[in-house]
Amino acid sequence: MLILAPMQGLTELLFRRVFHRCYPGAFDYAVSPFLSITHGNLRDAGKKVEDVLPEFNSDSIPVVPQLLGHEADGFVDLANRLNDLGYSELNWNMGCPMRRVAAKHRGSGILPYPDEVRGILDSVVPRLKATLSVKVRLGYLSPDEIDAIIPILNDYPLSSVTVHPRTGKQMYSGQVNLDKFAEILPEIKHKVIYNGDVCSVYDYRKIRLKFPQVKDVMIGRGALYNPLLPTMIRAEMPEDFASEGPHKISDSLSSQTFINALINDILELDISNQAKIRKIKEYWCLLSKSIPGTEENKRKVLHASDLDAILRLISEMTK
Repeated sequence: MLILAPMQGLTELLFRRVFHRCYPGAFDYAVSPFLSITHGNLRDAGKKVEDVLPEFNSDSIPVVPQLLGHEADGFVDLANRLNDLGYSELNWNMGCPMRRVAAKHRGSGILPYPDEVRGILDSVVPRLKATLSVKVRLGYLSPDEIDAIIPILNDYPLSSVTVHPRTGKQMYSGQVNLDKFAEILPEIKHKVIYNGDVCSVYDYRKIRLKFPQVKDVMIGRGALYNPLLPTMIRAEMPEDFASEGPHKISDSLSSQTFINALINDILELDISNQAKIRKIKEYWCLLSKSIPGTEENKRKVLHASDLDAILRLISEMTK
């Protein structure tokens, strides 16, 4: 399977809808950007929880909601409310590297504290209506922190464990630690999903060939650097790699078409022009890598402050 990674502020509902419209079936499913477990009351939690409400996701990539936090009662409350809405699987975020999150023992910040991990799972798992998967890093400070976490995860009926082989302190810099991933892979009893630096067909093939027992790969930034990447991977796959056989690249729309479709949907949002500019620039930093043009011209979009000027510059590069 190919899975769209959760990226806060990027792989939200807007992005998933446009991606599904342009490249239907390219991703088997997505994991949502995290929902804080303080959002226990779904109907009153505002725009952030709308991201996973089923009535807004019928025309999007199928989604597994991801929860962030370590308060067991709040976790169970939100998880069971989501299950009541039809979600049979939920994902616990143990990988977010953001400092303000990790400082509260959330995301990857909980990995140095295995007793806390066990305490949460002990309290949460028996009370969940849905199955639970987890997404982890190798640790927060050290890649060896995962060694104490794996035996704990093995004690619970998790549907999968997604591993991003970096530490939280690394954020997204440096190389993924494939040697450590290879070391821990045989120790994990659950299905393992690989995540991290899959930005080309070559990257995908390298992971699948090096770790043939890993059948599922999660892609994040690679799908923004090149929206065609999941379809390109499927076109290159032997049939036993793909859920429904190889796809044809010729059936897919171009990256330029995707960028324009995404911007058009941003322009339709009920937000201020300044908010639209910020949103377009957030995506442009990554998506501009997939289109031809000089870096100088691409930077002009980031330096422009007028919405019409930004749209004109992008239009010239995405014809």
